[in-house]
Amino acid sequence: MTKTSNTVAEIKEIAKKENVRFLRLMFTDILGVIKNVEVPISQLDKVLENKMMFDGSSIEGFVRIEESDMYLYPDLATWMIFPWESEHGKVARLICDIYNPDGTPFAGDPRGNLKRALADMEALGFTSFNLGPEPEFFLFKLDEHGEITTDLNDQGGYFDFAPTDLGENCRRDIVLELESLGFEVEASHHEVAPGQHEIDFKYANVLEACDNIQTFKLVVKTIARKHGLHATFMPKPLYGINGSGMHCNMSLFKGEENAFYDPENEMELSATAYHFLAGLLEHARAYTAICNPTVNSYKRLVPGYEAPVYVAWSGRNRSPLIRVPESRGLSTRLELRSVDPSANPYLAMAALLQAGLDGIKQELTPTPAVNSNIYVMNEDERAAAKISDLPSTLHNALKELRKDDVIKDALGDHIFNNFLVSKRFEWDAYKQSVSEWEREQYLELY
Repeated sequence: MTKTSNTVAEIKEIAKKENVRFLRLMFTDILGVIKNVEVPISQLDKVLENKMMFDGSSIEGFVRIEESDMYLYPDLATWMIFPWESEHGKVARLICDIYNPDGTPFAGDPRGNLKRALADMEALGFTSFNLGPEPEFFLFKLDEHGEITTDLNDQGGYFDFAPTDLGENCRRDIVLELESLGFEVEASHHEVAPGQHEIDFKYANVLEACDNIQTFKLVVKTIARKHGLHATFMPKPLYGINGSGMHCNMSLFKGEENAFYDPENEMELSATAYHFLAGLLEHARAYTAICNPTVNSYKRLVPGYEAPVYVAWSGRNRSPLIRVPESRGLSTRLELRSVDPSANPYLAMAALLQAGLDGIKQELTPTPAVNSNIYVMNEDERAAAKISDLPSTLHNALKELRKDDVIKDALGDHIFNNFLVSKRFEWDAYKQSVSEWEREQYLELY
């Protein structure tokens, strides 16, 4: 999906021509939830002049009630008219950055925070950080009342097709909607687990890619609902089958050149690529809290279901945390396999970018590549290969996050502190809950 540089005059003209009646001013809270302020088209001038205000105290992790006034600054390049038309006319959206009343960027805005990380990248001489995301999701049936069930819509498997894959029509409609919005969809297929799907779209600069992820989630949920289905990006909705990940393919560029590519070096990877890779390995345990931010995320990060649980890297082996896909030249990239789609993409990518940049600044060297199946190694063999484990729970991941100044700085004090408070509440609530598994195990026995 390629953004075009829209002018104020062009947006006004398009809005009139296309009978746009409402504007959705979208932004993302600290937990990654899409928020929007909807206003009638009569407010377009006010919106385009950065004069639209909202109550920041009502948004998770933003501000206290006494400092609630915030301003929405729309990114004109994100202008988009949704393809589903209401009876009252069309609805357009603009993704916004959040500003304080004094005109300064709000420190708690995840999108603005990613821009801060990009400024650090540019100071090191790089011009862009590209991301190709691979988000997975499940489709569940809705009951006759429109409520979500845990009944899968199919029993398909990896790359299956109709009639086994009953979600194919839904997935096809999602792809058509995405393409009508300007997405360049590269692949669409059934994933390993029943009811699980993946749609991959072309890489973009990281800010645009994160905007695309949020738009993608909105489109997937909207179209699924039209098919009588509920789409969920929950990492592990069902026991005993694979969870949903969001592999992140990353590369740094200097102008038109991929800074990760060097045809003269081993594996055709540059020194920059190795340093960035080493930074990702060095800070992996800390950024896991950001890339896998829910209690449920850690039900996916267990051996046996294709999700990585060990901090290691390889060229072809798919069991480590980081893989180097075989494509070279402009397509040279590092694939981080731990991220799941419950992550706030803006925060996750700010953390990953700063982890990699720290590796470049310190000229870190990665541990040797692991080309054997880590899942069949015992603990001593993993220790000898210098392979550590990812945190096993959200609680342990938060402890690692608190110890890592690089990742804390990647979030900034405001986001870090509010994220930590929110996630501690989440962990405490989970810790006190009593599950059906516990009742089945212990109620009769004791």
